Amino acid sequence: MILDYQFKALGEVRSIASYLLTPLQSVMLLPRSALRGSYDYLTSKSSLEEQNETLVKRVAELTLLANQSESLMSENAQLRRLIGIQEQSRFKILISQILYSPSNPLSQRIVIDRGASDNIKAGQGVSDHQGIVGQVVRVLENKSEVALLDDRDMVIPVQVSRNGLRGALYGNGRGQALELRHMAAVSDLQVGDVLMTSGIDGVYPPGFPVATIEKIDRNVDKNFAHVYCSPVGGVNRFRHVMILFYDAGFGGKPIPQKSDKPAESKSNRLYRGKP
Repeated sequence: MILDYQFKALGEVRSIASYLLTPLQSVMLLPRSALRGSYDYLTSKSSLEEQNETLVKRVAELTLLANQSESLMSENAQLRRLIGIQEQSRFKILISQILYSPSNPLSQRIVIDRGASDNIKAGQGVSDHQGIVGQVVRVLENKSEVALLDDRDMVIPVQVSRNGLRGALYGNGRGQALELRHMAAVSDLQVGDVLMTSGIDGVYPPGFPVATIEKIDRNVDKNFAHVYCSPVGGVNRFRHVMILFYDAGFGGKPIPQKSDKPAESKSNRLYRGKP
């Protein structure tokens, strides 16, 4: 040790010994390397699983946001159409949001967020930017109930836009086609004809689209025809509707609103059910 310290005499021996012992050192380090490798593998796998879970959640969030964005764009587009109709209309129109649909299998109704506080009255027509969707049948303070066209108790006077032929359109219940009743077999009707409000009832303004004829079954022997129609309005696709403040007695002008005493609700002249 003194000679090695003073004269570096064992340097060569140390180098040869290190060379010869390297394989043995590697063998002895194998368990440590295996344990370290296993630990690194498990740590990496756990980290990757966490990252993958985070990415999956993020993708789900982005997908939800994209769907909400698309829904909002569609809703904004419909609101712009409603506002456009409101600006062009000769009478007052109030835009309302659909809150929910009561779970009643015997009727087709919706509840909207406008009521007596907004001067809504039973019997007023309800439309969207595509056409008539129903009629107000019950009014509460801050919401109202609207019977849709396919409600069994709904009836609306219409006329064919192509030739002016008049008739009455009836609802047949949930999932059933609308029916243009009391039409003669020889009536000038065609599949695809558009039915518009006639305005003779004084509830709905004339010229609003209501339905299109989908099927005609003519019985020449009994001289009548079964005419089945589909509604034009998209109440099952949109969230907003328009309440029509129309009164034929004022020539289509806005209905005067009395501020000192609420006006009595006019009778429901078309809706056949109990409000």
